[in-house]
Amino acid sequence: MGENKKKIVIVGGGIAGLSAGIYGRLAGYEVDIYEKNPVAGGECMGWNRRGCHIDNCIHWLTGTKPGTGLRRVWETVGALEESTEFADCDIFYTSIAGGTQVTLWKDLEKTQAELLKISPEDEIEIKKFVQHVRYALKCEMPVEKPMDAMGIRDYIRMGASMADMPKVMKEYGSMDLKDLAGGFKHPALKALFTDYLPEDYVASSFLVSYATIVSGNGEIPKGGSLAMANRMVKRFRNLGGKLYCSTPVSRILIEKGKAVGIERADKKTVLADYVISAVDTMEMFGTLIGKKYMDGKWKSCYADSEKYPLFSAVQMAFDVEAGAYEGKGTIFFPCIPFEAGGKKVERISVKSYEYEPGFAPAGKMVLQVNVPQFDKEYFYWTGLEGKEYKRAKEEVVKAVEERLLAQFPGLKGHMEFLDCWTPVTYKRYCNAYHGAYMGFITKKGVKSFRVKGTVKGVKNLYIASQWIMAPGGLPVAVAAGKFALWRIARKDKRNI
Repeated sequence: MGENKKKIVIVGGGIAGLSAGIYGRLAGYEVDIYEKNPVAGGECMGWNRRGCHIDNCIHWLTGTKPGTGLRRVWETVGALEESTEFADCDIFYTSIAGGTQVTLWKDLEKTQAELLKISPEDEIEIKKFVQHVRYALKCEMPVEKPMDAMGIRDYIRMGASMADMPKVMKEYGSMDLKDLAGGFKHPALKALFTDYLPEDYVASSFLVSYATIVSGNGEIPKGGSLAMANRMVKRFRNLGGKLYCSTPVSRILIEKGKAVGIERADKKTVLADYVISAVDTMEMFGTLIGKKYMDGKWKSCYADSEKYPLFSAVQMAFDVEAGAYEGKGTIFFPCIPFEAGGKKVERISVKSYEYEPGFAPAGKMVLQVNVPQFDKEYFYWTGLEGKEYKRAKEEVVKAVEERLLAQFPGLKGHMEFLDCWTPVTYKRYCNAYHGAYMGFITKKGVKSFRVKGTVKGVKNLYIASQWIMAPGGLPVAVAAGKFALWRIARKDKRNI
């Protein structure tokens, strides 16, 4: 292949793969993306049921604030365009406990006033929490280049933009959300701080998430996840990239310690100068290249689910008459205990899509319920076959319907079931390890997971995946795609 005609083959057409493909075309490479599913987008996906649209991914998108580095990345890859509208949402989420309802508002002053009104005895902890959210307002994920490639000037610039983050880390970096909740006296506030993320999560991550909402850097792009993925597909194709859907890859070809192309499931080979794996990393190690290339760090993290846990969910969607539901945004509430995946569930969350009228017929809207699941529950679901699996899903759906009606009586006679999906769905559709739709949870006292995105012992092979840095998710995925191309372009003395 000629010097100016170098080719990159990307395995996986999710957000990371599309990002890598777009940056590859911008750097002048010939780029092919191979995606096993009929449509690209990976876990950033949505689908239709009975005249309604179900959104799988975006509850809010980090990197929406104009002028930020991540916003420029989203714009470069076409995920956000000038015409992209954002939902008018003023709520992060609401928790209900012991008959008390409490909300984290986008307006931080409003949040503080509400928390103080509910629990004056928690004034010290409330004001401390709010102040440290303010400290985290300017926290931004570095996206210009990989952190291992950053020099002193890069760190100085990053430090200037995160001048107050050491205060957040000093106060909350050594505690998890269970510890954070334990500092409050009121039961509703205790529930508030353990509802949104697993209680094992390091508390500082939660503060950064909330600060992202407060700062306007975490908005909801209208149209949903599939629409955003499709904008990226359009951008990639407009740049001349080639996307092959319904074309699974069976292995990455490695010769003499160097990636030289891929073998498709139909046994056809495609040669390339560089290969980027943009699939689940366990799928890469376990199927595409073999576990002999998995180094000690990957092995130890995958093997230690106590230090590096994962989470997924059983989720379901309902079509409801808009006037019958009095809630708004995401609401967590207590319920009569039931089992999901063998796990006792006492609290569930429901999210309403009133801001997306196009997701349902006129006069209706979509409600979606999330029931958290972890490794143990994943094995429960994978242990079921055929009719057993279907029956288990039906039982969970029935239990959830009963509890929704108990919490929101107005829904009676005005709600219809649309669909239910489990950790097995993520495994089947995206090869997601243990059905996890994000990366390793960062726990207190455990070093946050991060790797370079290269494979030891294999030249010209790069990883573009949310798994290269905790906690994963869309921001890590899109940055990982850019970083993979940054490494390739630097090698070839090209710019991206």
